[in-house]
Amino acid sequence: MIQENAIIVSVDQNVASLEIIRNKPCGLCGQSRGCGISIWGRLFGHRPNIFKAQNTVNASVNQIVVVGVDENALFWSSFAVYGIPLALLILGAVLGSTVFSDALHADRNTALGAVLGLFIGYVWLKGHHQGGTLDARYRPVILGLADPSNLQSIVNVQCNER
Repeated sequence: MIQENAIIVSVDQNVASLEIIRNKPCGLCGQSRGCGISIWGRLFGHRPNIFKAQNTVNASVNQIVVVGVDENALFWSSFAVYGIPLALLILGAVLGSTVFSDALHADRNTALGAVLGLFIGYVWLKGHHQGGTLDARYRPVILGLADPSNLQSIVNVQCNER
């Protein structure tokens, strides 16, 4: 289980909205909350990444909790997001060049097959994502309240950022 500290932003019945707290700032921009990369920051603003989890420990707003995600779920999610569309792109390129083997338009057929394969991968990924949100293996879990001895370093990072 991959674990991180998160702060509870809001609670709605038994579902908590959480924001991950990084102990170390990002190597690119030095921010520990929100993305501070200049291009992304200008496009999307420096918004924090908020996600939801079941509040099984009855934590309240502004409490720091430990959140976990299963390693296998993370591996299979990254494989689904990157591997399947890439494999379908390559398969589409190969099929486009072999099935429509026209010497005059070979590059065009390969490119069209690759784009079609990538589109099919996108459609598959969209359907997989909608079905995956129901699967409990892919959801983050609140494991408990954070250890008070570790909170001082987190508070120092938060204070230096403001």
